[in-house]
Amino acid sequence: MERHDLNYEFPDLVNKIHEFKISDNHFKKLFDEYHEINKDIHRIETGAENTKDEVLNELRIRRVHLKDELYTILTKN
Repeated sequence: MERHDLNYEFPDLVNKIHEFKISDNHFKKLFDEYHEINKDIHRIETGAENTKDEVLNELRIRRVHLKDELYTILTKN
């Protein structure tokens, strides 16, 4: 199973991630949503939760979009 938490995905941005989490409400909301979806995907992939493949694929797509949006926020300055 691959790791997808943002600190692992963007190790060079860990400090910036922390700063944005405490100073930017929009970033925090996206960050929290990303990690909730990531937990849901992990539960499904490990067999702890049973769901249709379409649902898992939709979650994965949403996670990628959130990750892209978060990265854009982190690197725009």
